[in-house]
Amino acid sequence: MAGSARSAMAAKALQTILNIGLLVLATILVIFLVKETFHLAKVLLISNEKDSSYQLIEGIVIYFLYFEFIALIVKYFQSGYHFPLRYFIYIGITAIIRLIIVDHKSPSDTLMYSAAILLLVVTLYLANSNRLKRE
Repeated sequence: MAGSARSAMAAKALQTILNIGLLVLATILVIFLVKETFHLAKVLLISNEKDSSYQLIEGIVIYFLYFEFIALIVKYFQSGYHFPLRYFIYIGITAIIRLIIVDHKSPSDTLMYSAAILLLVVTLYLANSNRLKRE
């Protein structure tokens, strides 16, 4: 019994450390989200149309990445210390879309990124099916 009590205490201590780390990470992400908001506002005021539109789209996608990570952390605490798989898939899709927007010089790379997005969408469909859905 003493070993079981120690294991439970160690698990609780590690869970507390994880929770504190995630709260610190969420705080940092909120700070970056605010900075990105100011950056997007600044990009909107730039007069160079072509460059500002690319920067605006890239900034919006980065904004969504920050937002998704914050939502993932919130969902972690709401769902009893569990990360839902579909949130990671959403983040992966958004990150690859950002990569396509930023680095679209090579058609073969863009095609591979698109195939990766398709694979993630199929995975998301399977993860949301009734047989695999946990929540």
